[in-house]
This record gives sequence, C-alpha cells and structure tokens, in this order.
Amino acid sequence: MTRRILIVPDKFKGSLSAQEAAGAIARGWAAACPDDTLALLPMSDGGDGFGPVMAGALGLEEQLVEVVDAAGQARPAAWWFDSESGQGVVETAQSNGLALLALGRSHPFDLDTRGVGQLLLAAGQAGAAHCLTGIGGSATNDGGFGMARALGWVFRDESGKPIEQWTRLDGLALIESPTSRAWPGVTVASDVQNPLLGVDGATWVYGPQKGMRPEDFAKADACLGRLAKVTAETLGGDFSLTPGAGAAGGLGFGLMAFAGATIESGFEVFAKATELETKVAEADFVVTAEGAIDEQTLMGKGTGQVAALCRRLGKPCIGLAGQLALGQAEVEPGKRLFWRLAALVPDLASEPEAMANAASHLEQLAKREGVLSPNTSFTD
Repeated sequence: MTRRILIVPDKFKGSLSAQEAAGAIARGWAAACPDDTLALLPMSDGGDGFGPVMAGALGLEEQLVEVVDAAGQARPAAWWFDSESGQGVVETAQSNGLALLALGRSHPFDLDTRGVGQLLLAAGQAGAAHCLTGIGGSATNDGGFGMARALGWVFRDESGKPIEQWTRLDGLALIESPTSRAWPGVTVASDVQNPLLGVDGATWVYGPQKGMRPEDFAKADACLGRLAKVTAETLGGDFSLTPGAGAAGGLGFGLMAFAGATIESGFEVFAKATELETKVAEADFVVTAEGAIDEQTLMGKGTGQVAALCRRLGKPCIGLAGQLALGQAEVEPGKRLFWRLAALVPDLASEPEAMANAASHLEQLAKREGVLSPNTSFTD
C-alpha cells in the first residue's frame, strides 16, 4: 500500500537551508521506501530563509529591487509576489541582514532599517495588498526608525530640525505622519516575545550579537525609550510592551507603530499560509527536522509544534536533527511528541563532519529511519 509522507523540515543553521534539508530527507527516504509518495514542505518561523520558504509554499514569483543595506550601501534585494492575489512576502534581512555586512566592520549605532522601508514601498508600488514579513537575522537596533523615515514619517527635535540618525532620538520632540500610505498591509512572523526596552528588550538581549557593547546599552535604550514615548503620545497607543516589539532590534515595534503591522507566531503564520493542518491530516506519516532538537523544541520551536499537531491528529512523526539534547525518556510519559528521534551526531558523524557534509549525512539518516518507519498510526 502506497503511503503519503509529508516532509516538513526547518533549516540546519550554518549548514543547510530548509529546502536543502527537505531534498536530502526526500532522497534518503525514497531510497529506503520507493513506493511512498513524498510531499516536501520546507518550514520557516520568520528567521533567515523565510522569503524563499514561503514563496515556494505559496507559489510566488521573485522580484528584485534596488535598496540599501543596513550601512546605507546600495544592493539588489529580493521579495516575492503573486499579482493575481496581491499576496507578497518580504524577508527584511534582504536589506538589513547581519550576514550582508563584513564581520566587525560596522557598529549598530551606524546602521538602520531604511532598506526595509524601501522594500515595503516597492511591494506597494507593484500592487501588493498584503505582505507576510519575516524579520529575523537583523543587523540593526534602531526600533524601525530608518524604515519609518523611508515610508515618509518625519522625526523632529526640540528646534524643529529633522532627526536623521537613530542615536539622536533621545532628543525627539515631534513625529509627523506621511501624507499618504504607499505600502501594503503587513503581518510579521516572529516567535520572539521580547518587549522593546529594558533588560529583556532588544538592546540588552540581542544587541551583543550585533556588536553592541554593555557601555552602549544606556544610550540605545534612552533613544528607543524616547521614540516609544513620543510615538505613544502621537498615535495614542504604546507598542513598546507588546510581545515581539523587541524583535529584530525593535523592528517589530517599528512595523506595528509606523506600518500598521500585526505580529503573529511565526509558526502559525507558516501553518496558516500553507494549510499545514490539512496536509498533516492527509499524510500517513510526517518527518520534521532541524539542526538541534532540544528542550526548546518542547517549548514552541517549529519542529515541536509540527510534532504536537501530528499527535493531535494521530499521525506518527519522526524528528531528525544534527544533534539531540532531548531523549525519549526525558519526555513526560503520555506526552511523547515524536514516534522516533534520530541525529547525525554522534551516530553517523562527528560534529565537524556533520557540518561539512550535512546533506549527505542527513540523506543517510533519512534512509535508515525510513526502513524503521511505522505502518500504523501514532501510539504511546
């Protein structure tokens, strides 16, 4: 009897994109179970790779536009669009991504999100009515200030002079709105819950990854705090405490305040857009995967949510990983999410070997697990 296998992997950070992981798993599984029918659905929760993953799932076409990166240098950036439905997808790291910059050459005080605003304006000009937007992988910490300026917002100090650098926002006195709205509706996909300010906020938690030093924190939070205060007075609502406001150096806050965006769980955005529940219900067996399956997997990571959905629908689910920090015995009895867990390290390779040749090892692992796959529904 032909089985329907749904393959839903996330990226293996530093070695495989979600699409590459799906392809490797499919090759290995097909070698072990040639009679199975395979459906590939690479996954993203809003981080790096969100654009290509969602575009592939939704059948959108790539568009190229000239924008600036976080350091203000011109570069081509991709976004994705279907002209019939008006649906677009934007991955903000195409313009403000940390990976676009030379390591250690720029400080976040000198970077902003202007290119994100340029991407949204390009989408609006092309006719996009709505954009799903992933904001992971950012180099910036400007609270969306650069993006807002690109959209037409004006920020003035006490003397009425326009503020052109986000590090001068501690002198912000007045915000003027654009004369017209030229960008589409925005839904932000993010599983980051941090507020904008404080020890749990954008600067303190994520700033060091981007080059922020402890002695910079007070200045950064003073600027973002003043931005939040004047924005609340201007718009009549304080977005700084909204979960996700601190995502991507405060870009979550900026998108809500200045682009009218809503923030939703990255996994839920993916699941809704791809009709994941229907696809799982139609499958006989599900394979999910990511670089590390660990305690966070049980606390909302995409692979864990795929497995939880499978359990709810009575579908066996296998979890493949680069490394496991979660054993079957560690899961509370009666609440086990995965039918089976398997990893590249140490069974098939050392960590350096697995990173260097991840696709080949993942293919081998999928082949091995395909042989062991069940022919019945999930049971404890």
